[in-house]
Amino acid sequence: MDVGTALDGADDENTEVWDVVVVGAGPGGASAAYAAAVAGRRVLLLEKSELPRYKTCGGGIIGPSRDCLPPGFELPLQDRVHAVTFSLDGRFARTRRSRKMLFGLINRPEFDAQLVEHAQKAGAELRTGVTVTRVEQHGPAVPDRRTVAVVLADGETVLARAVVGADGSASRIGAHVGVKLGQVDLGLEAEIPVPPSVAEDWKGRVLIDWGPMPGSYGWVFPKGDTLTVGVISARGEGAATKRYMEDFVARLGLSGFEPTISSGHLTRCRTDDSPLSRGRVLVCGDAAGLLEPWTREGISYALRSGRLAGEWAVRVAEANDAVDARRQALNYAFAIKAGLGVEMAVGRRMLAVFERRPGLLHATLTGLRPAWNAFADITRGSATLGGMVRSNGMARRALEILDKRMDTSSGVGPAGRGVGKGERSAPEADENAGGKPDATQANVKADGQADVQADVKVEASAKPETPEAPEVV
Repeated sequence: MDVGTALDGADDENTEVWDVVVVGAGPGGASAAYAAAVAGRRVLLLEKSELPRYKTCGGGIIGPSRDCLPPGFELPLQDRVHAVTFSLDGRFARTRRSRKMLFGLINRPEFDAQLVEHAQKAGAELRTGVTVTRVEQHGPAVPDRRTVAVVLADGETVLARAVVGADGSASRIGAHVGVKLGQVDLGLEAEIPVPPSVAEDWKGRVLIDWGPMPGSYGWVFPKGDTLTVGVISARGEGAATKRYMEDFVARLGLSGFEPTISSGHLTRCRTDDSPLSRGRVLVCGDAAGLLEPWTREGISYALRSGRLAGEWAVRVAEANDAVDARRQALNYAFAIKAGLGVEMAVGRRMLAVFERRPGLLHATLTGLRPAWNAFADITRGSATLGGMVRSNGMARRALEILDKRMDTSSGVGPAGRGVGKGERSAPEADENAGGKPDATQANVKADGQADVQADVKVEASAKPETPEAPEVV
């Protein structure tokens, strides 16, 4: 890389201009930084926390996630899943098993840190403990139209030819781009240490419980001597979600064990027409509202969109004018919509069906072998939900019948699901460069914790109740 190209266009010849600045060092940001660094660009990766850090996440690594990892990446697996127990609000439990591994389970602190290490080995520079307050694409902080200013909390300004926002579900970069939300859900999770006898009971097996509220479900993911237990439902049902979590933990016989971590998190899912870029700024992963609407699985979406964002950010950085930069950004949006967008469209339909007929879905997965085989193929990565609906006539017709009377035409799932009146969208913006910097970014929280607290106070531990062992067939 010619260092001169990194300095060209700055007011001061000593001012450093990065080719690509990535905000957020989660799976999406680390993947973007890796992709841009491998291409030979000068990349700066900014992260507000010190690494490793905890994230509320089940930690399931499905096939599409494995396929997007850098060469030589060794997954820090805590367990390998060969069996899934499905239950319907604690009833009608049935376990399906597979000789081949379905998916793996990881702890996010280790996984994220390892992804960042691969980005650094590829040439990206990491700065932690850095909070980004806003980005600007014109004004006194921006020396020319080829440059984006990334303004930090301490007043420092970092200059870049392209910026990738991967700063989570309450993204400041997403606010700048104008990401619009169609679905917001509240997840509660606890990391519960258990004795060896209990851990052995769960080894290699996860539980998925279809919950009592529309669209809700709970999970148990074993990770050695700790069980990751959580529930998720539409935002606005905070009290009911908390009750579900407490009942779920008690039903499993785990309420007598003290969690090491209890946390809450909001997942935010984009609308179909939500922008993915503005000028020389791209967004990926949670910052773009990219996740599977039905299961709210986000790691594979972050990894895949992050890699694409990094690759296209390189092209944006090389663009000599706003027209070329816009063309490259639109190509990124097309790549996302042609792949992840198709999967999300099917996921929206599945969510609508699940909200209306959870019992039917449960019976189908536990009683029909083709449905179980499809689930196994999707988790292994040998098939996608969108691909199955496109290529399998029977699957397509079945879904058409199921969602015949369900309106999924606007937003993700039911229109505005879990989204308050004042937060249906981040500030809308033209994707072209030259729009005025939005003044709302100071109102966007650096993370979702304040929002979570407004919905429900997550207790440090559940109250002990009489345990009831789960039924396993």
